[in-house]
Amino acid sequence: MQSWMEMLGVMNTAFPIFFVIILGIIIASAGGSMRRYYVNSRQPVLIVHSTIVSKRTDVSHRHDAELTVNRSDTRYYVTFEVESGERLEFLLKGPEYGQCSEGDEGNLKFQGTRYFGFERLSKIYHAGLQQHRQY
Repeated sequence: MQSWMEMLGVMNTAFPIFFVIILGIIIASAGGSMRRYYVNSRQPVLIVHSTIVSKRTDVSHRHDAELTVNRSDTRYYVTFEVESGERLEFLLKGPEYGQCSEGDEGNLKFQGTRYFGFERLSKIYHAGLQQHRQY
């Protein structure tokens, strides 16, 4: 059986190693976010004609049995196709995602992987004697 001094020695060695590992993970995560921000900031802000070709959601669930806590998070993605045929997918907020429909055409504003907005172009259809405006 180990004495208290030996166990304390193991803790004194294990704790700094554990602390350095956790600190390294935090620094690596922050570094990746800063790099992405820097790369996006160096890109020009573009406004291009595009069409919404797809929408999707990504739902994640978390459950803690001890605290009986359930949590769900939803991320909303929209894929745009620009005139060159390239497809770009962006993360949108829920209310803006809800206003988008596949087939909508408009002007997409973005910078690198950073989404700024989508302005729909209105179309007027003539059906018989009535005019219909589609947004």
